[in-house]
Amino acid sequence: MGSTKHEKSFVDFEKPYEQNIIGFKGIVLFAVFLLALIIITFGLMYALLNVFEADAKAEKSSNNPMAQSDKDRLPPEPRIQGAPGFGVNGPNGRVNLELQAPQSEWWVLEKQYKEVWSKGMVDKATGAVTALPIEEAKKMLLERNVKARSGADADKLFAESKLRYSDASSGRVATDRKR
Repeated sequence: MGSTKHEKSFVDFEKPYEQNIIGFKGIVLFAVFLLALIIITFGLMYALLNVFEADAKAEKSSNNPMAQSDKDRLPPEPRIQGAPGFGVNGPNGRVNLELQAPQSEWWVLEKQYKEVWSKGMVDKATGAVTALPIEEAKKMLLERNVKARSGADADKLFAESKLRYSDASSGRVATDRKR
């Protein structure tokens, strides 16, 4: 029995390399089954999508108590300038600024401020004056003849106003003096 060949082995000991045996049939079967599985999965997902769409259409026609209105779907203020619902609340109602120039918010607010500065503002509910025009407010202050504080309390307040918090104290102790 001095034979050098092995009957049950794919190895040929007379060659300097090992023979590569590929099971081509196995690879083809795996690819076919994988393709079939992918097609079945896509078919099932398509059927599931149709079921969900039919359910969504049925729910839109019903009175859903949890359905949100368009206003409820908007994010809370402040919003990005180009976003739906972006605007400014003013005395005449809400000014819609969707898809306007970035400066449009400032233009609307500046117009409102100038109106308050020139005419003042009255509360519509109570009729009380909530803001005076600047010139009228200056006149009223000068008519009152307000006296400046004096004495020890005023000196202490003045000295404290000159103190500054240093980084070394982590904002706990006012040490530096303003010059």
